[in-house]
Amino acid sequence: MKILADYHTHTLYSHGKGTIEDNVKVAISKGIKTIGISDHSYKHIAYGVKTKDIHKMREEVNSLNDKYSDINILLGMECNILDDKGNIDMDDKFIKELDYIMAGYHFGSTPTSFGSLLNHCNNYIFKTEKAKEYNTKAVINAMNNNDIFVITHPGDKGDVYIEEIAKVAKKTDTRLEINSSHSFLNVKQINEIKEIGNKFIIGSDAHCPERVGDFKRAMKAVYDSNMNISLVENIIL
Repeated sequence: MKILADYHTHTLYSHGKGTIEDNVKVAISKGIKTIGISDHSYKHIAYGVKTKDIHKMREEVNSLNDKYSDINILLGMECNILDDKGNIDMDDKFIKELDYIMAGYHFGSTPTSFGSLLNHCNNYIFKTEKAKEYNTKAVINAMNNNDIFVITHPGDKGDVYIEEIAKVAKKTDTRLEINSSHSFLNVKQINEIKEIGNKFIIGSDAHCPERVGDFKRAMKAVYDSNMNISLVENIIL
């Protein structure tokens, strides 16, 4: 397997354990052609990036691209899907600093209303059908209302109707992630949607540099579901 890109890696700017350059060095050592830095966006209560650091990150990535000619370094952001209207924590003034946007649901995202706060509680404690419907609507509206490159670990933390999401992802040309740190997409989900013809990426979701490019868990899901591997855009066999 040849890793063309790992778009989902974290650094000290959110709650990763290494610097951007640490991730880059590991990626180079593994022969990865593109490394994406995608720290948690700023409305994550516990470990979102500080808005004042976004331009600093852009400058650091630009400098490292000049320093390392054998790899393409991109700056992304893993935004939080905040509510069922599809709002994400990405202001237009920051988009120009980024090469791509990822988005996913996280417990620590700032509620936009009492309803979104209740849904956090519902996902964490009760896990009801109402929460599943809310989560599905949130992801679908996020894709319809924003230019999102990848939906990260769909179904993690909050259950979703994955087939409904996959159909909209295909329409909006949004990739779905098979995450190597979480179990989503999992084999059951992949089997439900593998005939729709979605685009997929596998992501390490590395929170320490040594895990950059670690796709073992994700590839097991790919093999166990017997999906068409050519649909996974960032690897070749």
